[in-house]
Amino acid sequence: MSRYLAYAASILMTGVSLLLVRLHPGWGWGVALFGAAAVLGTWDLLQRTSTLRRNYPILAHFRYGLESIGPEMRQYFIEADTAEVPFSRQQRALVYQRAKSVSDVRPFGSLQDIYALDYEWINHSMMPAPHVSHDFRVRVGEHSAQPYDASVFNVSAMSFGSLSANAIRALNEGAKLGDFYHDTGEGSISRYHREPGGDLVWEIGSGYFGCRDAEGGFSEERFVENARHPQVKMIEIKLSQGAKPGHGGMLPGAKVTVEIAAARGVEVGQDCISPARHLAFDTPKGLLAFVARLRELSGGKPTGFKLAVGHPWEWFGIAKAMHESGVLPDFIVVDGAEGGTGAAPAEFIDHVGLPMHEALMLVHNTLVGLDLRDRVRVAAAGRITSAFDLARTLAMGADWCNAARGFMFALGCIQSQSCHNDRCPTGIATQDPSRWKHLDVVDKAVRVAGFHQNTLKALRDLLCAAGLSDPADIGPEHILRRVSPTEVRSLAALHRFLKPGELLHGVPEHAVFKDFWAESSSEAFVAPSKARDMRRSKSH
Repeated sequence: MSRYLAYAASILMTGVSLLLVRLHPGWGWGVALFGAAAVLGTWDLLQRTSTLRRNYPILAHFRYGLESIGPEMRQYFIEADTAEVPFSRQQRALVYQRAKSVSDVRPFGSLQDIYALDYEWINHSMMPAPHVSHDFRVRVGEHSAQPYDASVFNVSAMSFGSLSANAIRALNEGAKLGDFYHDTGEGSISRYHREPGGDLVWEIGSGYFGCRDAEGGFSEERFVENARHPQVKMIEIKLSQGAKPGHGGMLPGAKVTVEIAAARGVEVGQDCISPARHLAFDTPKGLLAFVARLRELSGGKPTGFKLAVGHPWEWFGIAKAMHESGVLPDFIVVDGAEGGTGAAPAEFIDHVGLPMHEALMLVHNTLVGLDLRDRVRVAAAGRITSAFDLARTLAMGADWCNAARGFMFALGCIQSQSCHNDRCPTGIATQDPSRWKHLDVVDKAVRVAGFHQNTLKALRDLLCAAGLSDPADIGPEHILRRVSPTEVRSLAALHRFLKPGELLHGVPEHAVFKDFWAESSSEAFVAPSKARDMRRSKSH
């Protein structure tokens, strides 16, 4: 039968090679090659775990080989330049060009279909604004003891352990060169963060890495040791992340090296667990008390939290706690469901959490409605690579933006999607020293800074073209979207934006607020009666 042809041929050629090698020793390669194939085919027939291999000895391995390089084949030869899976070739090329500070101009015309649904653009002015500095800053923690002037574009949370030593070094050195901040990720502050001396935002997750006691709870003493270091500019409590909100995680003991253990405050070789929820608080008011305590312990550094929005009533409970207690975070980072990660279950990465645009507008609207927006800064993260991405996100309510994968591209990431198997070809998302030691820190740091600077220059040019001079001036009325072949709407017309103080005088005509605002509680992350009634209806 034809499916056994390769196996039969390998046995035949092994025999022929054995005969020929007696006449000429040079035929030894044939014995080795065809003999190995015959052994492989025999093993395929004898093993019982794979039916495909038993039915197609030797040939099945060609399928496995082609399947293994399928993503690369599609990326390089099949996908269109504008196909975002998850980032298009056009997006990646733009980052590479700006990171290298080479020309990013394009000839002939746009590759975008400007008549396609969801196509977006920013309207220009007939009186463009004169050019200003592109070093746009946002003051965070204005009333704190140690306020921080953050760039409007920064490195989002990526931990040492997920990223390699040299990747962390290059990101932090780049942040120092460009004067922007580098979020540590929940893996805490490693020596590779400290070596370059760039500004850090210390992210504290549910594992309390870098500030945990022997039982895995929060340690005030260890927190103070790290938080008061001059390099740490802000403290960020991670409630959830976009790619796998509500899931938690575990770094297997085999990957917990001496350096990772030192940074996280765990035992070498032991499983390193990030619980799905925090132990230091369990209510909205408890969260704000924790924020206030960390701000005090850090010596008055701006302190806030990051979340991927899920149940709206839980966010509303936090917002009500702010209003009722008067205890406010200095900032909130909204992480969208489109965010990336080193590894996440398929269902979580595809189907859990609110996308960044809707999440950002909900957080922004709630703070505006409570008349708190001018006292709490809001940042956003989720698939941001270009100046237009920045402009649109700022227009929807953010004060600044963070990016993770964009800065990975600046380091040289080729989107091989090997972050989870320790075989990253560019030495970025791996702990294999034979790979990451080839990542040149000095060169990549310059590229990280170049991507940041050139993207902000492009943002300045966009703002000036629209007649604006500062990112704070851009609003939803400036961004247009095609919603049908014959209809265009601004974001201001597409979405309901609350007026300052509107929630203080009643529930607005907004579906989510009408359904969940009144019953949300600052005392507990509890579902409203409407949601509970729907659950009970399934049991009757």
